Amino acid sequence: MKAWRVTEQGSVDGSPLQLVDEHMPRPTSGELLISVQACGVCRTDLHVVEGDLPIHRPHVVPGHEIVGAITEVGDNTETDFSVGDIVGIPWLRHTCGNCRFCVSGRENLCKASLYTGWDHNGGFAEYAVAPADYALALPTGYSTEELAPLLCAGIIGYSALRRAELPPSGKLGLYGFGASAHIVAQLAQADGATVHVMTRDLGARQLALKMGLASAQGTFDSPPEKLDAAIVFAPIGEAVPTALEAVDSGGTVVLAGIHMTDIPRLNYNRHLFHEKRLLSVEANTRVDARQFLERCQRTHLTIETTVYPFDRALFALRDLRHGRFAGAAVITF
Repeated sequence: MKAWRVTEQGSVDGSPLQLVDEHMPRPTSGELLISVQACGVCRTDLHVVEGDLPIHRPHVVPGHEIVGAITEVGDNTETDFSVGDIVGIPWLRHTCGNCRFCVSGRENLCKASLYTGWDHNGGFAEYAVAPADYALALPTGYSTEELAPLLCAGIIGYSALRRAELPPSGKLGLYGFGASAHIVAQLAQADGATVHVMTRDLGARQLALKMGLASAQGTFDSPPEKLDAAIVFAPIGEAVPTALEAVDSGGTVVLAGIHMTDIPRLNYNRHLFHEKRLLSVEANTRVDARQFLERCQRTHLTIETTVYPFDRALFALRDLRHGRFAGAAVITF
C-alpha cells in the first residue's frame, strides 16, 4: 500500500513527508483494518509534521479524521461492527480505563492515552488499523468528504462549545474560523445563539457572512457587542487577552487547540475580574464523540470542504499552513 510518512519534521513548504510503498498492516485482537476512503487534514497534523508537537513515533503516518470501510476484523475481537461497515476513526485511540480520569468519565485526561496519527499510524495511507472500541458509527446523509472533518474538528468544537456553557440565545465569539469553528457556528446557531467571528483570514470572514453569522472582523477587533462566551481556535496566544476583554462579566473563554503560542501577560482587573473564566479543552471522550455525531444526525450541518487527491496530501498541508481555503481540507482516495 502507499502511505505518507513524516521523514523529518520541518516546514511543509519543504518536503517533511514522503509517499512510500509498504506492507499492508494486519489487525490483531481487538482491531479493525480500514480501507481509507477520506481523511481530514487537521491543524494538529500540521503541528506534528512541522515540529510544534514532538514526534511520538518515528516516521509516523499522520491523519486522524478517517472515514473508511472495514475490510478485516482481528481474531477474538468483540465488536458490533462487521466487514463492509463504514466507520470513523478519530484522534483518541487508547486510554487505560482504570485511572481516576477514566473511571470518572474524563478519559481525555488519561496519562496513558494514545492518539491516531501521532502515537500510531493514521489515515494518510490507503489502509489503517484501529482499535474496534474507539471506532465510531457515523451519521447518514453526509458524503465521506463531509464526514471526515466531523471526526476531530467537529468533535473538539462540540466539546469546546459544551464547556463554554453558553446561555440560551447567548452571544458567542469565535476566534479563528477554520474547520472546527465553522461547524461550531452552525451548532450554536441551531440553538438560537448570536455568533460573531474574529479572524485575520478574509476568505473565512466571507464564509462566516455567507453562513448568516452576525458579524465578521479581524482577530484583534472588538465584536459589536459583549459576548457571553468565546472559543479561541486560532493557535495564537495573543488572541487570548483580546477574547477575555470581549466577554462580559461572568463570561467564559475556552481554548480549543492542542498547541498555542505563548499567551501575553494578563491584567487581573481587565482580563479576569468580574468572574470571567479561562479554560482549555484537551482531546475528547468517546461519549463526546458519540453525542456529537448523534447531534449531526438530528441537525444536518453544511460542511465546507476543499478536496485533494491522496497524492496531493502535502499540498493540502501547505494550503492549510497558508490559509488558502475556507472550511476543511479532506484527502480522498
